[in-house]
Amino acid sequence: MSRIHPLLAQRRAGVLLHPTSLPGPGPVGRLGTMAEAWIDGLHTAGFTLWQTLPLCPPDSLGSPYQSCSVFAGDERLIDPERLPGLDGQAVVEHGLTAAHWDAVHHALVADGHLHARFEAFCAAEAHWLEDFALYQAIKAREDTPWHAWPEPLRDRDAVALERASLELAEPMMRTRTAQFFFDLQWRALRQRAHDRGVFLFGDLPIFVAHDSADVWAHRDLFHLDDTGQMTQVAGVPPDYFSADGQLWNMPHYRWERLAAQGYRWWIDRIRRQGDWFDLIRIDHFRGFESAWAVPAGAPNAIHGTWQPAGGAALFAAIESALGPQALVAEDLGLITPEVDALRLALGMPGMRVLQFAFDSDAQNPHLPHNFEPLSVVYPGTHDNPTLCGWWRTLPQARKDEIQAYLGFPMVQMPDAFIHLALASVARFAIVAAQDLLGLGDEARINTPGTIDGNWSWRMQPDALSEPWRTRWREDLARYGRLQMAV
Repeated sequence: MSRIHPLLAQRRAGVLLHPTSLPGPGPVGRLGTMAEAWIDGLHTAGFTLWQTLPLCPPDSLGSPYQSCSVFAGDERLIDPERLPGLDGQAVVEHGLTAAHWDAVHHALVADGHLHARFEAFCAAEAHWLEDFALYQAIKAREDTPWHAWPEPLRDRDAVALERASLELAEPMMRTRTAQFFFDLQWRALRQRAHDRGVFLFGDLPIFVAHDSADVWAHRDLFHLDDTGQMTQVAGVPPDYFSADGQLWNMPHYRWERLAAQGYRWWIDRIRRQGDWFDLIRIDHFRGFESAWAVPAGAPNAIHGTWQPAGGAALFAAIESALGPQALVAEDLGLITPEVDALRLALGMPGMRVLQFAFDSDAQNPHLPHNFEPLSVVYPGTHDNPTLCGWWRTLPQARKDEIQAYLGFPMVQMPDAFIHLALASVARFAIVAAQDLLGLGDEARINTPGTIDGNWSWRMQPDALSEPWRTRWREDLARYGRLQMAV
């Protein structure tokens, strides 16, 4: 398990941009012409990694980290202009209705080759797709979380589920159809990326939303009571970010039951991500060694306990079933020697963030002189301010310290930190698209601890042809990050 995956062995550089931020008509970006232009731009610029946030459906606030399914794709990303049976341009602004999906499905059935692919997709993905389609249909009808449904449906009584499947056959078919075309369009985009030497870098949250098809269909794998309510919730204890800790309101795993099943649910989850991505960031990696469990209903995360998690056994089962995986550990926060040992034993790079590097002393692990080569450096992540926005808010003393560290009398953001990341020994350097474009905090995509204004930033169409496409190629070559993908 200590072998380094070949994809993690070469110096590379990439860009962090969620597909919803791509330009174009409609409320979010789509997997069409603009997405193809983005990949072409990465290739021209010399970047060989495109990192996204999770591709699953977001919650009502737009967060992809609280999803109704960790297996499904976000249907909003589907490009209607590439669906059969529609005048795609006519629906591109307003989205796809049930009538549109019925027309798409009719055209799909009429195309023998496409219909065969659809049937194969439904069969291969039935282990999650059928539960998700039924969950979506019942939820739309009941308009409540699954744990408030009538008891037979809540508790998955076989007769009640069969009756619901018959009654809701049409909306279930629409969900299957939408998921098929999401998968089809994303795989086509992935092939275009591979043709241009660009690898796709995904993001997998450790925990799943309580109100999700995943928890409804696998209640035995989570700490729930007989009515489906959570008995333990995930979070983190008090630290220098929060005196009360953080409550995430997501159910804790029953790791002993996952182990008894050979970690099948996790294997299926990683396999699904492997259909979409070449490498995957594991969010809150710390929670795989041991995780902070808080009694449900607690007012804060102070009085929790550390509970052992899947650890090395989980990742051994994944590798045994799927082969070696290219995984990156999100190991930010207070990390113990045990967590570091697990990550290194698994051959996973950790994360370093330059915006965190100048708030303590010379031992700060985010300072480049403390990097280990097996790491991924970010000037800032999706949870950070943009570099320009961050720099404007720093006190002069902190700016002076950064200038002294860099050895320049004047520091220009974002170029200074992009150079610092590219020049570092970190195996991968990932730059947020907003920083690549030199944008301020008006382009920030997420502010943790807030609920308004997040996940909505959109790139302007002319950004796809801006100077970034040629600006960094010479530096990528200078710092050994320009080689073609293998």
